[in-house]
Amino acid sequence: MAELAKLPGIGRKTAQRLTFHLLKQPVEAAERLADAIRRVRGRVTACATCGTLADDDPCPICADPRRDAALLCVVEESADVNAIERAGRYRGRYHVLGGRISPLDGVGPDDLDVDRLVARVANGSAVREVIVATNPSMEGEATATYLQQVLKPIGVRVTRIARGLPVGGDLEYADAVTIAQALAARRDMSETE
Repeated sequence: MAELAKLPGIGRKTAQRLTFHLLKQPVEAAERLADAIRRVRGRVTACATCGTLADDDPCPICADPRRDAALLCVVEESADVNAIERAGRYRGRYHVLGGRISPLDGVGPDDLDVDRLVARVANGSAVREVIVATNPSMEGEATATYLQQVLKPIGVRVTRIARGLPVGGDLEYADAVTIAQALAARRDMSETE
């Protein structure tokens, strides 16, 4: 229970339920789970190009010649790559920072993979636009601002993903900051699809 409770999103009660569930299963089921964890941990590594977690190096996205090398989407974690890929609309490449600037947690710019990002964008690179897709939190915004300052001297276009109301959301239940961001990120209706 103690080990399961260390996992993100798993509290003491959930850890207890999982433990009792595993104890009710045949021994083979627990062994399959343990083997799967060992295999994943031994096989999955960070792509040397973009930093996302994958079975192969380079990852399938970096190895895909159909992906637009001129577009580079910068995200905080590998899970963010999966979220963007699920949308099925982005056809560029990625760069995973490995976190976000968070002084309260002792995470500064030097703790992120910013140097490799700058190297990927600089020196005659094919990258013409960097899309900053950090989370819309204080830390994500601080990270986005830092990246914009670091990349601006290189001369590459730096854009930020839009923020605002979710599809299917109601204005009545949205907070003031979300509404303000949605208004600020508005666009002509002819641009919508």
